[in-house]
Amino acid sequence: MTDNELLLAISDMLDKKLNSELAPIRNDITSIKLTLENNVLPRLQNIESCYTSTYERYKNEADSIDGMKEDIALLKKVVREHSAKLEKVS
Repeated sequence: MTDNELLLAISDMLDKKLNSELAPIRNDITSIKLTLENNVLPRLQNIESCYTSTYERYKNEADSIDGMKEDIALLKKVVREHSAKLEKVS
């Protein structure tokens, strides 16, 4: 055998060994991809949609909540004033 033939034979042997050792890794990667596609991504999308809808609700109601806080503070003040007036009357 010539040097080139020996090099080709060695190269082929290394390729076969490398391919045989990479096969389980490829299978694992395929399994991981399928798990991500079928399980993780749909669940993540569901979490995202729940989060964004909740965020939109709270964002839209934030101004109302601030207004309610002001109204409650005013009501407390009026109740205190009226309670004081009723105390004086009775």
